[in-house]
Amino acid sequence: MAEPVLQVQDLSLSFASYLVQAKVLDNVGFQLGEGELLGLAGESGCGTSVTTYSILRLLPEAAKVESGRVLFNGGDLLGFSERQMQDIRGKEISIVFQDPNTALNPAMRIGKQIVENYQIHMKIGRREAGAEAVKLLDKLRITHPERRMRQYAHQLSGGIKQRICFAMALIFNPKLLIADEFTTNLDVTIQAEMLKIVNELRRNLHTAILFITHDLSLIYQTCDSVAVMYAGQIVEKGSVARVFQKPLHPYTRGLLAAVPTIAGSSKKLQGIEGFVPNPVNPPRGCRFHPRCPSFMARRCDQSFPQPAFPEEGHQVNCYLYG
Repeated sequence: MAEPVLQVQDLSLSFASYLVQAKVLDNVGFQLGEGELLGLAGESGCGTSVTTYSILRLLPEAAKVESGRVLFNGGDLLGFSERQMQDIRGKEISIVFQDPNTALNPAMRIGKQIVENYQIHMKIGRREAGAEAVKLLDKLRITHPERRMRQYAHQLSGGIKQRICFAMALIFNPKLLIADEFTTNLDVTIQAEMLKIVNELRRNLHTAILFITHDLSLIYQTCDSVAVMYAGQIVEKGSVARVFQKPLHPYTRGLLAAVPTIAGSSKKLQGIEGFVPNPVNPPRGCRFHPRCPSFMARRCDQSFPQPAFPEEGHQVNCYLYG
């Protein structure tokens, strides 16, 4: 079996200030193989984006890694120098953020932003870099690529801006692409086109893709495997087929019960009562237990359950199965 492209092992991380300390990740672990598309799912505040920034080492000074490793191509990124990370970011690991306006410089033409990336990493001339940029935009089905190169971000629609950010992330055929809620602000037509591009990317270039989203329907349509995250803890993971057909953790069941369908089902949508806990003072044990309909006193509120494997390749951290 080939070595995974990315392995996150027992990652724990906290944010500290002079008043409080918030443990935002608690022994998070998952892995991603070449050409695999993994969906990392959870409500807002569950730690999915913080996990992303930990992989890229883009954390604020207040962040402290308490334990764990982030292995990429056999090396632990947490032990790399900033100089080493600069060589990896954008070249071997790329990211597409939710809001393209935060990724694009409003005072610089689109073409210049793309060309500079080519020149910095590939050491080629401006004219050659410009030609490569036009070919890349055309490959991603961006209409009138020469004209787009001369435009500024405010002159483009949200869909075009997101495609351009996607193009910039793909310049060097990265081994790992992180897509952080990148379809959130797109209409369904553009969203479908972007997901088609994602599938072509992993099929043709064998790029490993980590897809961060709260939309379980997108994970079902797109991903090979899924890891469900709650309040900084991974509670269930496995293949999309297994997890969606037979969800085991009460939180996963709750998320799926809240997804609307268009199949004409008369089943009433169900919400999950309560809120994601504050990481400054999280519940002891399984952090979902205050909201859990299957809560067992003196078990769920004492310690986080060890992983159980009711089926091969399907892991759940819940006392219902351990």
